Amino acid sequence: MPRNLNAERDNPCLKEQELSFKCLNKNNFDRDKCEVYFANYNNCKEFWNKVKSERRAKGIAPYLPPLEERDAIKAEYMKGKPQQS
Repeated sequence: MPRNLNAERDNPCLKEQELSFKCLNKNNFDRDKCEVYFANYNNCKEFWNKVKSERRAKGIAPYLPPLEERDAIKAEYMKGKPQQS
């Protein structure tokens, strides 16, 4: 459980962040071995920053969607994303 009780609410990429830290700890802070985790975290932050920006532009508050709406927003995004092979 996160130390900050609001961490999950305030950080939609908390899981990715924790996995990055765990990788660093496991690999004696060798950043090269954790590049995949960092890329995943950065993709997550980029996605949610885009969502916040779009909601702000449309006047939707709160800008960061509540926890219960996030899975649906991600699923909607994935439906429109082209399949990678």
